[in-house]
Amino acid sequence: MKTVAVIGAGIAGIAASIRLAVAGYAVDVYEANPYPGGKLSTFEHITADGRLYRFDAGPSLFTMPHLVDELFLLAGRNPADYFTYSRLDETCRYFWDDGTRLTAWADHIRFGREIERVLGEPADHLHAHLADSALKYDVTEKLFLHRSLHKVSTWFNRDALRGYLNMPRLGVFSTMNRANERRFRHPKLVQLFNRYATYNGSDPYQTPATLNIIPHLEYNIGAFFPKDGMVSITDSLVRLAEELGVRFHYNTRVTEILTEGKRVLGLTTLSSSSLPQTEGNKLPEAVHPSASHAPQRRAADLVISNMDVVSTFRKLLPRARQPERILRQPKSSSGLIFYWGIRGAFPELDLHNIFFSNDYKTEFNTLFGNHQLADDPTIYLNITAKHKPDDAPPGCENWFILLNAPNNTGQDWDTIIEQARASVIRKLSHALGVDVGALIETESVLDPRSIESRTSSSQGALYGNSSNNRFAAFLRHANFSHEFANLYFVGGSVHPGGGIPLCLLSAKIAVELATNS
Repeated sequence: MKTVAVIGAGIAGIAASIRLAVAGYAVDVYEANPYPGGKLSTFEHITADGRLYRFDAGPSLFTMPHLVDELFLLAGRNPADYFTYSRLDETCRYFWDDGTRLTAWADHIRFGREIERVLGEPADHLHAHLADSALKYDVTEKLFLHRSLHKVSTWFNRDALRGYLNMPRLGVFSTMNRANERRFRHPKLVQLFNRYATYNGSDPYQTPATLNIIPHLEYNIGAFFPKDGMVSITDSLVRLAEELGVRFHYNTRVTEILTEGKRVLGLTTLSSSSLPQTEGNKLPEAVHPSASHAPQRRAADLVISNMDVVSTFRKLLPRARQPERILRQPKSSSGLIFYWGIRGAFPELDLHNIFFSNDYKTEFNTLFGNHQLADDPTIYLNITAKHKPDDAPPGCENWFILLNAPNNTGQDWDTIIEQARASVIRKLSHALGVDVGALIETESVLDPRSIESRTSSSQGALYGNSSNNRFAAFLRHANFSHEFANLYFVGGSVHPGGGIPLCLLSAKIAVELATNS
């Protein structure tokens, strides 16, 4: 039986391990942290009197659930026996400082009526935009999302021909903002649809209008909520993988990919039996085994890296040829997250909420031009207790607050965090008519430094390279190595990109390449 070593138990690494196990490989997954899932993990706050708040640590939006179901079906299992979810009636609630409030309904007709009522924008404009988003997805899905862009065969088939014929409709030569300004009359609706650039850490004023494909996932396919929280995606897939014989090695850091000639031979790892120590309400820290532990050599016929591609080459393959053009590409934005246990309940809030900046262009110029956080940042507020009440004590809410942040280039993060916290409290207090700061009873913070440390994401970028130019898709690393015949790459730093759906697709592409080679 052929053996596979997977570096990292992020969602793409887990998905790859399942696909390989189904294909008959013996699979070992090596994870530096004491838990699986990478960003898609969980933790708890416990108050002094023993009340509990639970938080999903990372991704909070669930789209394209069929990509998760597919893994269970591939293994001959019923997905509902492992993992359940429901489609949301509301996609998001939007708030502006001038008091404007708008609910984005999953139902297109209802959403169209809402924008007519609140903004005076004709519903036809919305329907045309969502139809255009669906077209972009239909044209590009099989070409860009399910195949390697780095294989000649991808560009000579019926799907590629259809893409060529529809090139003018894909928005390659316009920006997202310019396309949205042509579509909509009201600047607030332009801003609403510009925010989808942040779904892959990009700037709507630079990224191509092709990324107007993203609303299709949320409005046409749907936004969903897992019954047991986002971490249940990780938990259910790990359970499936283990049932298929996959072995997970936690607290085990890969220190080198062993090579000989044009092949990889396996890995060197350092292990630690200790579990992370947490104090109070801090997030669990990664455990990095000390050099005093004896390194172990692990032979493998295939190696798949779910580690950020920059870290894979710089740290694990320092003597290999470095693909500098790709590794040095500008990185996506990162995130600054506040996890607050809130004494109080707010019926005007739902699962997903956005409080917009008053000057969106300045926010992105500050983010990508100055590598700083804007004074008036847009706030994303997620409250899973709205759908999973046991995530917070009765009458309370668990607030996950995400700000678009620059990736880590050595900024004074402690000062940035302090200023951002004050800005968030001020903005939310104004919008909700209450002193939010007085309601915070537990708190943790995740910033680009800790994202970088915990997940090995280069500069703490959440989505690998940025997509702020029309060639960005081609400047991501391939899902295979050009130098080593049996080395493959998955995860948000390689093709097709970041976010749960694209990470799952990266695993599909890589495993198909590996098993068909």
